Amino acid sequence: MKITLNGKETETECQTAFELREKSGEPTDIVILNGFQIDKDCKIAENDILTIIRKGIMPGEEELESMMVARHTPHVHQKLKEGKVAIAGLGGLGSNIAIMLARIGVGQLLLVDFDIVEPSNLNRQSYYIRHLGLPKTIALKEQIKEINPFIKINIKTIKITEENIKDLFSGYDIICESFDKPDQKSMLVNTALEQLPHTKIVSASGMAGYDSSNLIKTTRPMKNLYLCGDLENAARVGKGLMAPRVQICAGHQANMILRLLVGIEEI
Repeated sequence: MKITLNGKETETECQTAFELREKSGEPTDIVILNGFQIDKDCKIAENDILTIIRKGIMPGEEELESMMVARHTPHVHQKLKEGKVAIAGLGGLGSNIAIMLARIGVGQLLLVDFDIVEPSNLNRQSYYIRHLGLPKTIALKEQIKEINPFIKINIKTIKITEENIKDLFSGYDIICESFDKPDQKSMLVNTALEQLPHTKIVSASGMAGYDSSNLIKTTRPMKNLYLCGDLENAARVGKGLMAPRVQICAGHQANMILRLLVGIEEI
């Protein structure tokens, strides 16, 4: 019968997934059949998609892609691979969002920030001690390459202003606003809505402190603008930015970006 094995069409006489694994891999290899990891042997049929993953070994580009397809299903993965997302600000929101988008296989990322990694960033941002003193763009690109070296990453180590927004973000499907300061958030969102009317924007407001996780939500105040957060809890004296709520909000933004890339515009 004809099946797809690790991304390649293959003829096989094997009748079950584990029988095929015995011929092409090791007993400890992970087996994904039609998008689902199986723990018990299953019969295989014509045109099934089977992925056998060896533990602890970095695969080549085609094989890694086939593994991503196995997890995401083919149509979802292809849309993500074709996606172009710009992330404005690489702090607690932006750095974590970039990592999530890399893990789901978004094909092209633009990372924009002018700052360097400093010690207080370590409480909520996706950086490590070895990154201290590095530009955030470079530190984050380094991390993403350790997750998926085949993603195209563009970096711009500059400050975003009203004057450079159009040039920076033209050609990207989605802009992810990830600034800390309200005036900078407003500047980016308003300028992008005006100058890039066909670009979708995923923004955030209200994720400070440790109030209930359930207060954070995703809303759609206008056609091309999505807003994540509780819309109330800004950082201030006595209520700082802490990893759990910041990452919950980052998860909302990343998931909305995922939905938009696969063609779902509803919140």
